[in-house]
Amino acid sequence: MLTLPAVNRACELVELLGAGEVLDGVIDILNYVPEPVTLPLEPDRINALLGTRISEADMIEYLRREQIPVVDGMIQVPSWRPDLRRMADIAEEVARFYGYNEIPTTLMRGTTTCGGYSPSQKLENLAGSAARALGYSEIITYSFVSPAGLDLIRAPKEDPRRRQIKLLNPLGEDSSVMRTTGIPSMLEILARNSAYHNKTARLYELAKIYLPVEGEALPYEPKLLMLGSYGSGESFYTLKGAVEDILSQLNTLPAAYEAVCDDPSFHPGRCAALRVGGKHIGLLGQIHPLVAQNYGMDCEVYVAELNFTELLTVLAPEKTFRALPRFPATSRDLALVCDEHITVGALEACITRAAGTLLRELKLFDIYRGVGILPGKKSVAFSLSFRAEDRTLTDADIEADMEHILRALEAEYAAVRR
Repeated sequence: MLTLPAVNRACELVELLGAGEVLDGVIDILNYVPEPVTLPLEPDRINALLGTRISEADMIEYLRREQIPVVDGMIQVPSWRPDLRRMADIAEEVARFYGYNEIPTTLMRGTTTCGGYSPSQKLENLAGSAARALGYSEIITYSFVSPAGLDLIRAPKEDPRRRQIKLLNPLGEDSSVMRTTGIPSMLEILARNSAYHNKTARLYELAKIYLPVEGEALPYEPKLLMLGSYGSGESFYTLKGAVEDILSQLNTLPAAYEAVCDDPSFHPGRCAALRVGGKHIGLLGQIHPLVAQNYGMDCEVYVAELNFTELLTVLAPEKTFRALPRFPATSRDLALVCDEHITVGALEACITRAAGTLLRELKLFDIYRGVGILPGKKSVAFSLSFRAEDRTLTDADIEADMEHILRALEAEYAAVRR
């Protein structure tokens, strides 16, 4: 509609500026006459599509403002509006003038439209909330990493994590493979915080790794829960406590820890494997000092790498209400002398197996080495709480269970009462 006036104005400017000579006449390259397009105005259908109650008169007025005339219920579509070809196009014009904010929000009918989190997403959110409540801040790192990351964490040459998927067109060497572990990514962010002179840091990440599967085109993509920390007050036990708190929030089966001394990425005396429901879930502990040095850190660094995908398969049954106990508990202290290499976890497992159904609580309260204890030995002291649901326990009940416990400890670990 405005093409010819615009061309004439351009020619006028050419002459005024002396940029050329304008010839007479106009050449129109459109070699056909467009057929006029008419559409019926269908107020009921437009209102049904938009979910509105706009009157026919208002619709005609909206279209008139767009220079789209309506004659006897038929819309005369201008030649410069090739985008108007069906009822939905007219409804869009009406909606723009009516106001999108005036159209009520409604759910689609005839289908389930209520969205929500899947069970796994709910557990991810729960794990994230638990980590944040413990003071861990979330990080998000790239899945594309450098193959040198495995060298920095001292991964052996035969380590299966070195079977990484290479990108066909990487941005560079530092992002040329898909990660098979989350430890290098976590250490990079911890090192960056240390370089920025942050005295302490607690970080977590829920992220995938990519493990090649023999004979398969696509990799296995388990999700990891990574925890990382350094600074004053951080230790193996603070990290273990954080892991236990998250497991409690997720309501998993009971967890067990096994000492790990042969992983070159971790300190040989401060690393443990986590098992839940008999499944290996991951590792937690202090990063080996040589690995920390590779990242420019001269402090103690703690990392937990947990397979969150496997963790979701070892959830405990839903918690149920249990009435408060009617009968009092009876407690006993038990101090044992055992070999130095025997772990507290092994002793606790043995006591739990031997105690029977009356044992309600078992707590470690002392580990002693020194005067009165032979070299290569240590004293480990526990507090045991017993309770029955149907009666008050007698000394005879407790002593019978204590005898079972002591016999089992001596038979399995040569541990004797101090």
